[in-house]
Amino acid sequence: MLARSEAYQSDIAVLMDPETVLLPDFISALNYAHQLDRDWLLVSSSVGIPSFPFSWDNTGHFWRQGNGKRVRFGELQKMISLRSWQSNSSESKMIMAWNTVDVPLQCGVLPPFLYQRATYNQWIINEAMSCKRRFVFDATSTISSFYLGNEDNRSDNNVSKPKARNWEYIGNSHLGQLYGSLFSKSFTLPKLLKCNKHYMFVNVSDRSVDLSILEGKGVGFRRREKISACISRTKSRSLKLDIVQKKDEAVPQLKFPFDLQSLLPLVADKNRTVVLSIAGYSYKDMLMSWVCRLRRLKVPNFLVCALDDETYQFSILQGLPVFIDPYAPKNISFNDCHFGSKCFQRVTKVKSRTVLKILKQGYNVLLSDVDVYWFRNPLPLLQSFGPSVLVAQSDEYNTTVPINQPRRLNSGFYFTRSDAPTITAMEKVVKHAATSGLSEQPSFYDTLCGEGGVYRLGDDRCLEPETNLTVQFLDRELFPNGAYRDLWLKEDVRAECEKKHCFVLHNNWISGRLKKIERQMMRGLWEYDASMRMCV
Repeated sequence: MLARSEAYQSDIAVLMDPETVLLPDFISALNYAHQLDRDWLLVSSSVGIPSFPFSWDNTGHFWRQGNGKRVRFGELQKMISLRSWQSNSSESKMIMAWNTVDVPLQCGVLPPFLYQRATYNQWIINEAMSCKRRFVFDATSTISSFYLGNEDNRSDNNVSKPKARNWEYIGNSHLGQLYGSLFSKSFTLPKLLKCNKHYMFVNVSDRSVDLSILEGKGVGFRRREKISACISRTKSRSLKLDIVQKKDEAVPQLKFPFDLQSLLPLVADKNRTVVLSIAGYSYKDMLMSWVCRLRRLKVPNFLVCALDDETYQFSILQGLPVFIDPYAPKNISFNDCHFGSKCFQRVTKVKSRTVLKILKQGYNVLLSDVDVYWFRNPLPLLQSFGPSVLVAQSDEYNTTVPINQPRRLNSGFYFTRSDAPTITAMEKVVKHAATSGLSEQPSFYDTLCGEGGVYRLGDDRCLEPETNLTVQFLDRELFPNGAYRDLWLKEDVRAECEKKHCFVLHNNWISGRLKKIERQMMRGLWEYDASMRMCV
């Protein structure tokens, strides 16, 4: 949200809750701030009002009282002012505004905080102050804004409620500690006040009132006395910015309150289909690039199976629907878990076990490795093949031979339906892989197409005789593997694939994690900025 705010071509960016009602003095305060001779960040806390006693006029220009009398601006201000004495927490609906120059609000990386789940308002203010590139001030006493709802009863303002969503608050606390310098702090911002039509900044950290700001402005003694009284009246109405988390105080363990079974109905599309990917911590950046691509294609029904606790925690903080496989192999190598390695052989067998588990829950599965780049959403095409058909990518690169050659079924991209033939066939695959010293990929082919391809039909299919499951190998022009027609060697891979109307391109037939990442980045098929923790 902040990145999008900063991307617009305007002099001032404003980030606020859509339920907040602004009164005209908001624009006046912005105009004053815009004239400052330095970069600035304005913050203002809105007031929660349990009920609004006025009704909107038919003309749509002002409010009226119950007796039909027009409500004046001053009456609205008075109502807001009386309410604002009760609570001005920084976790209420806050307004942030800043001048849009080439100076970020903070010096470091902005964490992926969950909106309205605490911590992030204090974090942004703290980092903006620590960065010392902007003048940060509180305009709560100057800007009149409100929303309907009692602040004391709002669930997004209190970490203790509701308990069912407590993990979201804990997640934001984790992010607040992992990034920046926010812990064990309590500070008060300079206040922007408007007294007797004069705007002024006042330091309210102590009880004294400094009137030197009025010197040289032609303000007489009596007027200064009135302004002094005005300042005194408003001094206690400051934004509360108390940071309760101490640096050495342990944040409660972050645990996502969802397992695979509870995530499936939340994530699956209307056809009861999920897109599954499985990753360990060494592939976390490639996982995020894959996720970013799916989000850009508006494919929301994806699930992530984490192979280790580090990936699980990382995925939660990145807002991904994730579950952890308790039976995943341990001690997964960070850089040497490539094709053919012992690590690779152990990890791949997790995929077929997880797919089978989801199929038995009544959901269809598109398994996609994180090194499969999506140009278009393939789900409509894959779902058109109907029941009792397993649709898979071919790993054959030779253009002169059939695509269903022995052991050319790629188990890194395939679509399965939750029907009896498919479930029985997948059980056979999992059983075969469990006793094999190889990866799961040969088990797929030997089980479903027969050893040496004895169950092949034509050039692009197999028929497993015991279950009558058809295996359909996908057209390589639409679903090319990493060695097909040397696409990865083309100067403009994207243009070549778009010309062919490719759905995906697999970044395989290359050994090593770093080589995969480098190739994908160099060819412009990388969607994630790891330094900023954001999609490109």
